[in-house]
Amino acid sequence: MKCPFCSSEDDKVIDSRLSKDAATVRRKRQCNFCGRKFFTLETIVVSLPLIIKKDGRREVFDRQKILNGLIKACEKRPVSIENIENITRSVEKWIEESSLSEIQSTEIGKFALNKLKNIDAISYVRFASVYLSFKDINELYETVSDFIEKK
Repeated sequence: MKCPFCSSEDDKVIDSRLSKDAATVRRKRQCNFCGRKFFTLETIVVSLPLIIKKDGRREVFDRQKILNGLIKACEKRPVSIENIENITRSVEKWIEESSLSEIQSTEIGKFALNKLKNIDAISYVRFASVYLSFKDINELYETVSDFIEKK
């Protein structure tokens, strides 16, 4: 591991801790050259399917895009970052377990929407307005009406 301070590749692991969900390992390291300490996160990397965008492009799944979309939808709402992280993790897990080679981005959006529905109605509508690409106010109205009826 390259030291972020001096770029030396000579370091030692001082401490390792497993995350609460056992998905990552946090390692405390010390550079043998400059003596400074830093942390690294070790995660499992799995082969994820390609995401088919609305315009037909295909790209590799990027969890950060889902996370950013959820953060934006939940902005100034009483939704904790922990809830947003949990939704992102469940989306990621769902994609991993799907065993598909390609998934439509709209399917991912619908899955995330379903999780967000139980947390905050306003955030749900905000997220839906982006992922469902309403053509006009009537489509938005229908979605909100359906949401209210089901609650």
